[in-house]
Amino acid sequence: MILVVDDDPSVIASLGLLLKRHGYATRAALSQESALAIIQGQELDLVLQDMNFSRATTGEEGLELLAEIRRLRPRLPVILVTAWGSIALAVEGIKAGAVDFITKPWSNAQLLQSVETALSLAATKLAPDQKAVTSRDELDRRLDLRGLTGNDPKFLKILELIGRVAPTDASVLITGESGTGKELVAEAIHRNSKRREKPFVKVNLGGISSTLFESEMFGHVRGAFTDAKADRKGRFEMAHGGTIFLDEIGEMDMNAQVKLLRVLQDRSYEVLGSSVTRTVDVRVISATNRDLSEQVQRGLFREDLLYRLNLIALRLPSLRERRGDVPLLARHFLESSSQAYRRAPLGITDRAIDWLQAQSWPGNIRQLKQKIERAVLVVDGDRLDVADLRALSDLESRDVRGTELPSPGSMTLDEMEKAMIVKCMRHYDGNITRVAEALGLSRAALYRRFEKYGLQP
Repeated sequence: MILVVDDDPSVIASLGLLLKRHGYATRAALSQESALAIIQGQELDLVLQDMNFSRATTGEEGLELLAEIRRLRPRLPVILVTAWGSIALAVEGIKAGAVDFITKPWSNAQLLQSVETALSLAATKLAPDQKAVTSRDELDRRLDLRGLTGNDPKFLKILELIGRVAPTDASVLITGESGTGKELVAEAIHRNSKRREKPFVKVNLGGISSTLFESEMFGHVRGAFTDAKADRKGRFEMAHGGTIFLDEIGEMDMNAQVKLLRVLQDRSYEVLGSSVTRTVDVRVISATNRDLSEQVQRGLFREDLLYRLNLIALRLPSLRERRGDVPLLARHFLESSSQAYRRAPLGITDRAIDWLQAQSWPGNIRQLKQKIERAVLVVDGDRLDVADLRALSDLESRDVRGTELPSPGSMTLDEMEKAMIVKCMRHYDGNITRVAEALGLSRAALYRRFEKYGLQP
């Protein structure tokens, strides 16, 4: 049963009819008092609540009602309904415990998706006091977790959350240090979702300049700008029916954030050069190694966009926080690297495992993988020992310390730039932020150079 709370009878009638057509039973309340009476006297699954119940538009009445609902029924999900110009007010409601917000005039498809997602999440009982974590064997029987290696309790909790959120359409924000496997988690969510047969489109927002954002994300028509010689599909159109993965979400400028918020809010957009509004059905998963709450406080990231993105937040632990998984990961990378480079299987001694576990791994799993791959290429024999790993580290250190410039005429500027980028990537273990800072570039500029030189970030 869904309770619709609004002082406008036409809104009540419209929402009631829409929900009924899609199989949802509803009750209506035109005031705070009647809403609370229904909540106290009947079991409900969801509340769709307006933010204002009089001519005043401050939203205080809506926040008061939300607070009372939270007091009476802490686990009852509430979706707020507000005008586009009052999104800041809706954000206050999200902070106070609402699960989502819808803006007027609403898109029927988006409203229904929000309702379905809220009900699905409530059914999964994603409570902060979730008890015992399921075993890895049990998780593997239920889920497709290819590429996600580990048995550490912190990591198993993430895998269990993947299994709970994947069947819903909830937006997911994946956070964690560089190299922790955020993209692999996003892929696992998609593979275990009802959208698994549809596209999974990856977008690295750190590599898209602000001037190209609209064309890349929403597409353009021929003649939209000087170099637009043909129509082009945008990433959202490519992802229609499936999942769009927005990596490096914290790297967008404010103008791009506004444009992204619009399409996330009502799932509609306009192709650059066209005035026709198009709709899109996508699930949004985003990732960042930045602290977006801090970015919000510094005025660098929109708070309303943050709350639109992180209906569910997954923080991936660093490798330092799951050292018990280092032996499993090391052996996994030894096997896969040996196969990739067509050499005989390489074993590893217990002393080498102990040495690997003792390292700090600032580059996390990506750095461990690179270390093992280099060992497979360099080390002779059939077993990797601690002496081999130390020698490899010394070799890497000497390579980093080498600062002598090449002889005049031996390299072009482009070749020197590419070589320096490669050296910095090795030195900073693939940490894009630190590499960009060391080279005096923005992340977007660094990504453009990756593309220019055919490098993999």
